[in-house]
Amino acid sequence: QVQVVESGGGLVQAGGSLTLTCTASGLTFRDYAMAWFRQAPGKEREGVSCIIRAGASTYYADSVKGRFTISRDNAKNTLYLKMNSLKPEDTAMYYCAADLSGGSCRSFPGTVYFGYWGPGTRVTVSS
Repeated sequence: QVQVVESGGGLVQAGGSLTLTCTASGLTFRDYAMAWFRQAPGKEREGVSCIIRAGASTYYADSVKGRFTISRDNAKNTLYLKMNSLKPEDTAMYYCAADLSGGSCRSFPGTVYFGYWGPGTRVTVSS
């Protein structure tokens, strides 16, 4: 049974930092590209960042480039998102998911081919 769990969210002031963690079990983690998505109240889920299965290439939404860093530790089945210079518009539920179409992030930032969604972790950035 596949289980994916996000953690690390919380309340932070604008300009602050958080690191999100996603741990996965029940799947061969190293075989999948992994991504972070977020969904703000009343908005559609959007792609934040994706990392290929070997970790050598990463992709970011324009809104987070230069502020967020995605990384992974395949030995620990863990995905990370380091978020710096947080803004109120970063407030959302953050989810991680696996790219079921393969290991290259080619379907990112779309959500259709992503699966094994976790329950999410809430990030709130106050102004």
